[in-house]
Amino acid sequence: MPPVTLKAHFDGKHIIPDEPADLPIDTPLAVTVLAADSDALLSAERTVWSDLASQSLARAYGDTEPEYTVADIKPRP
Repeated sequence: MPPVTLKAHFDGKHIIPDEPADLPIDTPLAVTVLAADSDALLSAERTVWSDLASQSLARAYGDTEPEYTVADIKPRP
């Protein structure tokens, strides 16, 4: 079975999936405990990665980058 990510919560006694999970009995699980504000942290991390990608694209396609034409494309050897 390929790895699956399920959202769940802890009720003080059991870990309860927040959505239906069709898992065989005794399926091994790896549980990662997230901070209470994990959605905010994930959103902030996404913003950082997005900003980094935008900066990299700006450098790759900046004003100092030469314009390439079809004539610059060379066939593979």
